[in-house]
Amino acid sequence: MTSVRPVSTDPSSKSDRIIAIDALRGFDMFWIIGGRELALALVSATSTSVPAWLDYQLEHVEWEGFTAWDLIMPLFLFVVGASMPFSFSKRLSKGVSKPQLYLKMLSRAAILFILGMMVQGHLLDFDSSTLHIYCNTLQSIAVGYLVSGIVMLNVGVAGQLLFTALMLVGFWLIMIFVPFDSHSAGVLQPNANVALAVDEYVLGRFRDGTTYTWLLSGMTFTATVLLGVQSGHVLRSSLPPVRRFVLLTSIGCLCLAGGWLWAAWLDFPIIKHIWTSSMVLWAAGWSFLLLALFYLLIDIAGAWRWAFPFVVIGMNAITLYVASFFVPFGDIAKGLVGGLARHLDRGGPVLIEFTAVLLIWLVAYHMYRHRIFVRV
Repeated sequence: MTSVRPVSTDPSSKSDRIIAIDALRGFDMFWIIGGRELALALVSATSTSVPAWLDYQLEHVEWEGFTAWDLIMPLFLFVVGASMPFSFSKRLSKGVSKPQLYLKMLSRAAILFILGMMVQGHLLDFDSSTLHIYCNTLQSIAVGYLVSGIVMLNVGVAGQLLFTALMLVGFWLIMIFVPFDSHSAGVLQPNANVALAVDEYVLGRFRDGTTYTWLLSGMTFTATVLLGVQSGHVLRSSLPPVRRFVLLTSIGCLCLAGGWLWAAWLDFPIIKHIWTSSMVLWAAGWSFLLLALFYLLIDIAGAWRWAFPFVVIGMNAITLYVASFFVPFGDIAKGLVGGLARHLDRGGPVLIEFTAVLLIWLVAYHMYRHRIFVRV
């Protein structure tokens, strides 16, 4: 699982690598490993209460709708896709055969799936009564990555776009036009929809018991990753950098419009819990725009220093994600600075949350400095 390869500690050094992808991956992971709690602590320390709009944006919506916090998981899948054209072309250029690449994809998907069971599926309880087989972001990545990789190795860009469209339209047709159990077609309620019925039938007692769906939603997980793949194709193209930025921005706007129209005109709401087709396009739109912004600032304008902390996180994102479940960084932070924090009034929580994030980042920086990058 572990590979050590040389990398410059200066992101501005000449390389075929698009630093914006690593930075955006790290930016996304920053919020997962404690950025949200740090932001809320900072706001609470400087105002009497957290503004309602900010509180709303940093929470998941209960069912229909979309907030900034809802973008975290789709963006993770999108960035996985964005890096795939680079990693695949690199392996193929080194003489790796397609069968070898298939085996690598299968092993990576299996490892991601098992890690997902470990961090959220209670695999390490060794108790079948608490085991959840399919319930985690890493597992959605595993499915989206594997299917997207197979598609990439067998069809060109046009075929990939067609397959993405088929996944989105196919999921919509199933969710809207297929009746299930005692329900008529088109029911999209938290505890009554086709995707949930499939999970309950296949996973049974090993389902996680939430309103999130996984098996049928694998179609749209794949679409999210494949849309990320298209962004990678844009960044690998021979177009001038500014035209790549314009193209990423344009695609992002088109995806936002498509997601909104699908939700409004075809009555298929933006619902992250079941990963609706409209949600895929809406989240992809914001993901394209964020990637375009990072690419403009970092790779075109050369202003990379502000993003260096995110690059450090992004280079070992999955490692940090898993570590955040098993290592009590928050408790360690309280043990280190809790005494001082008690004397800082409203600044105390800020110090604790900052220390927790800093501890995780220092682990990442140590790995980065020593060129240790854990790959699965």
